[in-house]
Amino acid sequence: MSDKKLNPSTWVDKYSNYLFNYAITRVNDEVVAKDLISETYLAGLKSKENFKGNSTERTWLVLILKHKIIDHYRKINSKKGKAEVKIDYTSEDQEGDWLEERVADHSDQSAEDDIENTELGLAIENCLENINEKQAQIFRMKTIQEYDTEAICNVFDISPSNLWMIIHRARKSLADCMDSSWLKN
Repeated sequence: MSDKKLNPSTWVDKYSNYLFNYAITRVNDEVVAKDLISETYLAGLKSKENFKGNSTERTWLVLILKHKIIDHYRKINSKKGKAEVKIDYTSEDQEGDWLEERVADHSDQSAEDDIENTELGLAIENCLENINEKQAQIFRMKTIQEYDTEAICNVFDISPSNLWMIIHRARKSLADCMDSSWLKN
């Protein structure tokens, strides 16, 4: 057992900016990002007894936030009502176990859905080929290949804030391209 302890009274001051930057790049909505961070802090408080000190406070909070972001997308993307996914922070596993109570049934997906998803993927790839090369490369690394921010910054010799600006521009370019090419078809 590590002698590392959590200090929830410092979380807002120490981690809010980092968690916000992490969340906003994944949900692209300031209000949702702030809500997810609040939920993260609450979940952390509820499960603080289970923190074993095997990671830093920040890493532990980011892990909780990742799960909150996944929950968010599962809820908004579920065709059969909202998927309810909970993390059991009372288990032996310090990071929590996923307990899926009800998720969307993908067995009702039709061949048309499969074709549409394939066409969408091809349209996104086509648009990535037609935007600024550096933006496309960074966008792929961060959002598709899920590279760590620090790793991308090191590869391109850029700051984290520059990275987020590049990703924002790439998303804007992709949205414009998708509007003009795929969505009008």
